Amino acid sequence: MTYADVLRPSARNHALLYDAALVLAGSLLVALFAQIAIPLPFSPVPVTGQTFAVLLTGVLLGSRRGSLALLTYLAEGAMGLPVLAGGAAGLARLTGPTGGYLVGFVAAAWLVGRLAERGWDRRMESTLLAMLLGNAVIYAFGLPWLARFVGADRVFDLGLLPFLPGDLGKVLLAAASLPWGWRILDRRGWGQ
Repeated sequence: MTYADVLRPSARNHALLYDAALVLAGSLLVALFAQIAIPLPFSPVPVTGQTFAVLLTGVLLGSRRGSLALLTYLAEGAMGLPVLAGGAAGLARLTGPTGGYLVGFVAAAWLVGRLAERGWDRRMESTLLAMLLGNAVIYAFGLPWLARFVGADRVFDLGLLPFLPGDLGKVLLAAASLPWGWRILDRRGWGQ
């Protein structure tokens, strides 16, 4: 059970509408956090709030809705909507130096969503591990793709090391807040 499952209606037609609304809301959450973008003069990869929103979307919505939200987000960007980092859009952005990270968002949302469905978001330690694994998935997609543009010898300096402190802060924030939310829901009898 994920946070999204707590309020999911039981009637099939309402449940489908609910799921569609959550998928769209998840894509918009990532788009909003993508606007928090700080370009780094030495790297084609900006510092953004995207990774936090991606992982949060996966955990809150679960594997299917979370990954669909990220696929929707990528489709919005491909169609020219200014949802990518710093208001960017278009296929060129999706196939450019940061394209691997963007594709990795889908896999990361699915993974952390799947772990949340198994209860990993209920305790601080397991939430921390789930978020770290989600971040690792993003880098597993992003770094090899980025290396095509900057070279394998520079990829860690330009696409990983500058981002680790911020990623750690985002992971710690999620690890502290998600289990706390479940405790509130459990007290109200909603988190069972």
